[in-house]
Amino acid sequence: MGKYFGTDGFRGEANVNLTVTHAYKVGRFLGHYYGKEHKANIVIGKDTRRSSYMFEYSLVAGLTASGADVYLLHVTPTPSISYVVRSEGFDCGIMISASHNPYYDNGIKIMNGNGYKLEAETEALIEEYIDSEVDTIPLATRENIGKTIDYAIGRNRYIGYLISLATRSFQGKRVGLDLANGAATTVAKGVFDALGAKTYVINGEPNGININTNCGSTHMSVLQKFVVDNKLDVGFAYDGDADRCLAIDEKGNIIDGDLILYLCGVYMKKHNDLANNTVVTTVMSNMGLYEAFEKKGINYEKTAVGDKYVYANMMANGHSIGGESSGHIIFSKHATTGDGILTSLKLMEVMLESKANLSELHKEVTIFPQKLVNLKVRDKQAVRDDQTLSDIIKTVGEELGKDGRVLVRESGTEEVIRVMAEAKSEKLCKESVDRIVGAFRDRNHLSVS
Repeated sequence: MGKYFGTDGFRGEANVNLTVTHAYKVGRFLGHYYGKEHKANIVIGKDTRRSSYMFEYSLVAGLTASGADVYLLHVTPTPSISYVVRSEGFDCGIMISASHNPYYDNGIKIMNGNGYKLEAETEALIEEYIDSEVDTIPLATRENIGKTIDYAIGRNRYIGYLISLATRSFQGKRVGLDLANGAATTVAKGVFDALGAKTYVINGEPNGININTNCGSTHMSVLQKFVVDNKLDVGFAYDGDADRCLAIDEKGNIIDGDLILYLCGVYMKKHNDLANNTVVTTVMSNMGLYEAFEKKGINYEKTAVGDKYVYANMMANGHSIGGESSGHIIFSKHATTGDGILTSLKLMEVMLESKANLSELHKEVTIFPQKLVNLKVRDKQAVRDDQTLSDIIKTVGEELGKDGRVLVRESGTEEVIRVMAEAKSEKLCKESVDRIVGAFRDRNHLSVS
């Protein structure tokens, strides 16, 4: 983890700890870094946050000042940047978004020429340049100054690509879409309409400050009610940059990332499309998912939290599907990153080819209750060094045994410790979390602010 770049790019509150100066210097570095042997060609997209326009202009200024030509996709999902970069030969791509965070946050996510998240070594060089007091990168002059190109056609090609992946028409299916007032507003409805669905949209009118506000994949109750009230066949909810998808079945049940992995994994195994008979998950996936996989004879692997770790495992081992319970799902045959709209198309394929309602397809899975608490702490290093606290956490986990588990991990960007318990009953979950939180309090680790 770097000073500025975390597991998902450079993220912070706009003009507080992520400023236009940061964005300008990121642009200056990338334009020079990729332009050493030829004029760099770099594509940029953004979500609907008010500050996204500000950061777009700052990045463009830095890139063109270093001699790069910049292609603008405008408001578009993160996975569209990955697709355009790798399919059209760009040197790199930049997405301006803070994903599921509130509107006042923003982020700069950089993808290399293969459409995958930028290497940590290059991020370290960017950080070094940001903090440098002397500007060592020359300014382009005269005909070497870069230009800006409207490249909305790139987004249209991504839309065409998604449509091409559907295996059959969606005619007759009533589909609800919660667009989170975010990047999905430029793509999702058009895709489902083109495939013949009767499409019902909510939260599709972004105003710069309503992205993710009581909507999208982090507030599923809105779509739950909408699907049930309108007697829809299925509902899909995306996050701000549309790289996540969660679903609602026709009865109003939430289909989280774990259930999506189950449904798609079982379907892919049946159709001989599940490479190595293995699904890649993270340590946050539910024990109930693993029990269900074992019953179906499907293997699984666990990685650290973060879709970059999931994808790294998939590439290293040749696996075809992986993801997170939060809804980042990667289909390596079609994409190099999580893609919410692609995920919803794959779920539609499972439903249509199985000729079954979504609720029937996941009825064999029993998800264990989970409880997650985020603790603001004084000092994460002090928590790491507290052996007594570690022993208490270990004891709680051992007492749960095979009927549950505890997972305590650090936030990558804040002085926050996440405490999660999973067990066969809500009562046991609560008791386990309460014991660990109490230990943090007794050991004087909790922040007073």
